[in-house]
Amino acid sequence: MSHPTVTVKIRDVLKYGQERAVRLGRTQQLELGDNLFIRIGPGGRRFLLFQLEGEPEMGLARAIAEALGLHQPQYGWHQGATLRSLTVIEEGSVEQPEAP
Repeated sequence: MSHPTVTVKIRDVLKYGQERAVRLGRTQQLELGDNLFIRIGPGGRRFLLFQLEGEPEMGLARAIAEALGLHQPQYGWHQGATLRSLTVIEEGSVEQPEAP
């Protein structure tokens, strides 16, 4: 017996991942496509967007930041050992170390 197809909006999937990141205090990774992944950090106010081949587009990162409700997101790049990832952090969401 085949089950009916259910369509889930990508915005709902992103919000679910964000809610889990907040609730569990752990990074949540979602596969958004064959070659596109997102890691939503604990607290849900920052994320890392990456592809296994190539680099994610800035416009996509902006759309995701908007869907997650981030205020004044800051964009940057992180070069890992094998992947270059786009980082997005809501301004003020990461604690800054105190000056000595």
